[in-house]
Formats: sequence, structure tokens, C-alpha cells
Amino acid sequence: MMTRRTLFSSLAATAASAQVPDPLQRKSKLKQSVCSSVFGRGTPIETMCWEASRLGFKGFDLRGVQDFSMLKKYGLTPSMVPGGGGTIPEGPTRKENHADIEKKCHEVIDACAAAGAPNAIVLSGERKGMSDAEGMDNCVAWFNKVKAHAEDKGVTLCLELLNSKVNHKDYMCDRTAWGVEVCKRVASPRVRLLFDIYHMQIMEGDLIHTIRENFQWIGHFHTAGVPGRHQLDDTQEIQYRPIAVALAELNYQGFIAHEYSPARGMDPIRCLEQAASIFDVA
Repeated sequence: MMTRRTLFSSLAATAASAQVPDPLQRKSKLKQSVCSSVFGRGTPIETMCWEASRLGFKGFDLRGVQDFSMLKKYGLTPSMVPGGGGTIPEGPTRKENHADIEKKCHEVIDACAAAGAPNAIVLSGERKGMSDAEGMDNCVAWFNKVKAHAEDKGVTLCLELLNSKVNHKDYMCDRTAWGVEVCKRVASPRVRLLFDIYHMQIMEGDLIHTIRENFQWIGHFHTAGVPGRHQLDDTQEIQYRPIAVALAELNYQGFIAHEYSPARGMDPIRCLEQAASIFDVA
């Protein structure tokens, strides 16, 4: 049985020696992208891009400017760019962070525009004793400083929803309603939510109804299985196929990025093929 190390050594050799593969032509109108985690730790960037391209993916999430040329080589869009919207602990919910994050955000917006990258991620930061109302006021104030630039450049700033129950204990933007209210108050077509399905299953459940009710405020999706944040299979409680069908019915035009980590012993490529097939909706 091929080990993960052997598998990716083989893929790395293939990627280094071969031309860009002919991508699998998927029937779905839903655009899918990948994150590095789906391949496992230590996989070379070119190996990941080669395999993502071969499997018919259109984008690659959470890769910075240094990787844009590699993504372009394999026909992949930088679908969600990090680095300009704070960190999980320190974000725009605190005024003392505004100047530094604003500067970085302007730089990332320019880099995204130059590369044709549609989205940049924003992370609210942790509460650290602050009320959610004060944090929202501060977050809205920060978005109001950068939204005009994002609008001018055609780049969407996506505020990510994360769970504060299991993974990020003090994170403020941990409920859809809070994030939606930020977007409403900023009132910019270039400020939206990154709806992480894994995180919101843990916090809220009722996924399809929540997505439908708040669809106009959502700019991007992440996937992973619950519990464990592993592959999208029958070992976990989220049924992703009905979610995929709902997104197709809503005529969703953005990206759905897979951000799970394969469980120990699982073949990462087979897991990725399965995830892609679930969202391959005509």
C-alpha cells in the first residue's frame, strides 16, 4: 500500500517533469478551490497545483503573493488571499490594530487586483473581554476606512466566521448574525462573509436555511467535516450534497474551497476526488 510520503514523492516527480495537465472538465457550474491542508503537511506547492489542476479545480485558497506565479502556471485563481486583514487573535475589532491592518490591507488589495484575485480574508480578532457591540463598532469603523479602495479595485474583503466552541475559543465573529450585521452597517458590495460551513455547523447548525436567508451577504465558502475537520465522507455529520444543490439553485457565482485535513491513513487524492464530486452539481 502506497504511503502518503511515497505518493507525494511520485506526484512531485510527475509535476516537475510533466507539462501542465489537461484538467478534468467538471459538469458543475459551482467553482471549487482547494487549501493546502487537503494534501497533508509538507506537500510541495507545485505538486499541489499540478494535482488541483488535473482534478478540475479552479482556485487555490490562502496562498500569498509569493505563490501567484505558480498558481497562474497551472490555471488556478488565488481565490482567497491572506495577510491583509488581521489574525485570529488580533483583528479590526480592536482600535489599536487599525493602522497596521489598514496598511497591510491596502497592499493586499493592490496585489489581488494585479493578479485577478477576487477575495482577501479578514479575521475579526478575539474578544479579550470586549463586548460584541464594541467590537462590532470597531470592526465597522475599520472596514469603512478600506472599503473604497476595495471597491475601486474590484476586490471583496471577506470576514470569516469561525467557531468559538472548539477551535478558536475567544473569536468574536462566531455567529452568522454578528457577521451579517457588520456587512449591513458597512454597506459595501465589496464587504462580505466567508461562510465556513464546518465552523457554523458547530456553532449554529441549520446550515441550508441560514445560507438561504443570508445569501446576499456571503462571498465565499469553506468546507470540512464535523467532527474532526476531516474529509467529506460518511464518517461525519454534515451532508454536503444538499448544500451543494442549494448553492447551485441560488446561482452562487463565487468559490467553494475545501479546507479539511484527511484523517490518518486516508488517501488524500481520493478524498479530494470525493469532495469535488459532491460539489459537481449540474
